[in-house]
Amino acid sequence: MKKIDAHSKIIKKHAERLGFLSCGIAKATFLEEEAPRLEAWLQNNFHGEMKYMENHFDKRLDPRLLVEGAKSVISLSYNYFPEKQQTEGTFKISKYAYGEDYHKVIKDKLFELLSCIREEIGEVNGRCFVDSAPVLERAWAEKAGLGWNGKHTLLIQKQEGSFFFLAELIIDLELEYDVPFATDHCGSCTRCIDACPTEAILPNNQIDGSKCISYLTIELKDSIPNQFKNQMEDWVFGCDICQDVCPWNRFSKQHNEPLFAPKENLLEMTKKDWQELTEETFGKVFKKSAVKRTKYVGVKRNVGFLKE
Repeated sequence: MKKIDAHSKIIKKHAERLGFLSCGIAKATFLEEEAPRLEAWLQNNFHGEMKYMENHFDKRLDPRLLVEGAKSVISLSYNYFPEKQQTEGTFKISKYAYGEDYHKVIKDKLFELLSCIREEIGEVNGRCFVDSAPVLERAWAEKAGLGWNGKHTLLIQKQEGSFFFLAELIIDLELEYDVPFATDHCGSCTRCIDACPTEAILPNNQIDGSKCISYLTIELKDSIPNQFKNQMEDWVFGCDICQDVCPWNRFSKQHNEPLFAPKENLLEMTKKDWQELTEETFGKVFKKSAVKRTKYVGVKRNVGFLKE
């Protein structure tokens, strides 16, 4: 047991050194409670056109199918709350997309963490995940004691709020497991539900993804349905409304990750700038940005829908 505890401390020490906000560890096992929830969510078609959510159902629930001999799921959070935000009265993008694409930034850190584990502990088999594989990251983060799932379905931490990314390292090493976060501190608050202009947040801690502004501006490849006209509140990539109104985010502190710093002029862009955005300017302003996921044509579609 002493060795297991020492290994866990080594991992958390390096996670802190690499800039992660928090690090928790859970036993790699089947997510029994999540299985019926995921099945019902898919049956209700709350995933809209995100058909990839229907794939690898078993893998989403059992990390041992992703990593042979998996024994531990290491969950980590990484802050992205910015020092400055966009000017008022312009088209908006989610704060997480101000800087470079978080997938690569955080995955590089995960690879470094895995390398440190191998150097100090020995040969360990594992895989790194950053929102890019069938992993139920919020469920694992909750099991690892990182926080609780808010009514907007995002993980919340008492001292940090919710403006952070989640990532996982699944390894075949037995470790000291943290106590799952069992208390919901949302209470009777319904600010996120009340503030959602498309009524995507349901009262039973579920979200109808097909109505979410983030889905409509990023995941949806077809035209945005006219039923959402006048409901988008000037969001052209993602949406932060449910987080902006959450009382726990008064504790959010600005990140210190240079790669998440916004590109020059991004925060000052006016509606006119967005409407006149050329493909060349798009390439410069959003170089290495997550906004490139929706491509230039996607951003122009979203701006055009809001402008009509």
